Amino acid sequence: QVQLVESGGGLVQPGGSLSLSCAASGFTFSRYAMNWYRQAPGKERELIAVISSAGTNTNYADSVKGRFTCSRDNAKNILYLQMNNLKPEDTAVYYCSTLHSYGQGTQVTVSS
Repeated sequence: QVQLVESGGGLVQPGGSLSLSCAASGFTFSRYAMNWYRQAPGKERELIAVISSAGTNTNYADSVKGRFTCSRDNAKNILYLQMNNLKPEDTAVYYCSTLHSYGQGTQVTVSS
């Protein structure tokens, strides 16, 4: 059973940084690509980052490219999302995902 648990969200000022983590269990983490999604109030869930199983390839949505970095530690079964230069429009619930499963999400609020 796939289990994904996000953490690291919070309140940050514009221009600040946050680092999210996603602890994975119940499947062979190193075999699967992983995704980060986000969903802002009143909007559809948006795919923002994809990382290959080995972590050697990443792709980002234009909205976060150059500011967010996705990485993974296959020895620890953890997925990361480093978010820099945060903007108010980054406010959303952030989810990790794989194998058609999502975690419970972690809230990120960017506000002064």
